[in-house]
Amino acid sequence: MNGFSYLIGVFLAILAGSINNIGLVLQKKVVNQVPPEAKFFRSLVKKPLWITGLLMELMIGSVFFMIAQIYIGPAIIPGLMAFGLIFLAIGSVKIVGETLKKVEIIGIIVMIFAIFLLGLSELSIDIAGIDILAFDLVLNMTIFTIALFLGSFICEILQRKIEKLKGILLAISSGFQFSLTNFWIAPLMAVIAHVFGGTANLGEIFLFIASAAILIAASIIGIMKIQQSFQVANASRMIPIQQVPIQITPLLAYFFVFALMPSTIFPIIYVIIGVFLILLSSFLLAKRQAQLDAIK
Repeated sequence: MNGFSYLIGVFLAILAGSINNIGLVLQKKVVNQVPPEAKFFRSLVKKPLWITGLLMELMIGSVFFMIAQIYIGPAIIPGLMAFGLIFLAIGSVKIVGETLKKVEIIGIIVMIFAIFLLGLSELSIDIAGIDILAFDLVLNMTIFTIALFLGSFICEILQRKIEKLKGILLAISSGFQFSLTNFWIAPLMAVIAHVFGGTANLGEIFLFIASAAILIAASIIGIMKIQQSFQVANASRMIPIQQVPIQITPLLAYFFVFALMPSTIFPIIYVIIGVFLILLSSFLLAKRQAQLDAIK
């Protein structure tokens, strides 16, 4: 992979995260303006700004996210997309009517530095250049998927037995599910052109169906679990906890699923520090996201 293609992938991932969060801000701005006596959803669908925000979050941002997968693979995309939290923090200032606090300014600076480190790491995965149906890779993907589902399932069981950790366990469970969606986008993009071009073999068709099914199921479960977490715990704490598996599992996929290794130790150092700083920044900025989620 040449340097220009890598930069395009990094840019697209950052753009995807930014568009997603700007779209969320636009939606919440409209939601905040709906009168209590109005029919809620009917009022929203009549607002062009709300529709624009929804399209930005669910469609436009997703397109850039999927294209970024083609250029750099799934290893560092979740971290790069976290850049969008900056727009979420700034946008919430306008909606809530407050100013950015010192801790949030620090969070923004930390996030920018973390993204810079992730960019330096160059931990990309050339999805188009690998044999996605190779037996070893398919076996690794299967084991990885089962492990993430199992992690989510264990959290689900434990949250029913440990009341004090219910919110945390639900947030982690949600994070495992969204880790699956982030991972399975890459195999989907690897075969989608062949499937819709009519040149796919049986293995590619099966992989396409499996990818789509996992993406749909994991997305639904992930949304359900984080909403359940918000019901029993402070959203400003649950949001960054959810990010822990989302940020860590792509690195595990890079090393253990795709069995890749950078030529020097420095990319590993950059990405470890970068992920740590992203999690730190998420904690610092999460209060703003919680304020947006509280707007009905």
